Amino acid sequence: MINRRKVRETVLKALYAYRLSKDSTQHIVSNLIQKEDFVKEKDLARFAERLFFRTVEHEEELDEIIVKHIRNWDIERLALIDRFILRMALCEFLYFEEIPTKVSLNEAIELAKRYSTAKSGRFINGILDAALTDLNEQDLIKKTGRGLIEKSLGS
Repeated sequence: MINRRKVRETVLKALYAYRLSKDSTQHIVSNLIQKEDFVKEKDLARFAERLFFRTVEHEEELDEIIVKHIRNWDIERLALIDRFILRMALCEFLYFEEIPTKVSLNEAIELAKRYSTAKSGRFINGILDAALTDLNEQDLIKKTGRGLIEKSLGS
């Protein structure tokens, strides 16, 4: 059985390919995402495409959140993989009501450990933790479903 981590890995690779190749989003989806084994499972295929398209669509907004939390650092200096991982996790925080923020955070850390530098896991964790606190304070995190509604840090 293929899980969502494999899907996230594929979306990370698709975002990287999209950035470097300058091909259309549809070309990337057709040649990377739709070629994976998980496309046989409709829920996983739909998740992969939604995560890819929403991350690309909201890139500027997601980067604004990242910039707010990388004090004294230029976003262009961030490792490209770290930037993609941060965007994906923030996208899940904001636009995937069915995914708990803890899951998105943990998955981002695991992706960073596997695909980026030795220090990236801690870096990703710090940025996402600060962003999550800020987004919760702004009441921008909307999670629904059983087991998905988390109490705020102050409660």
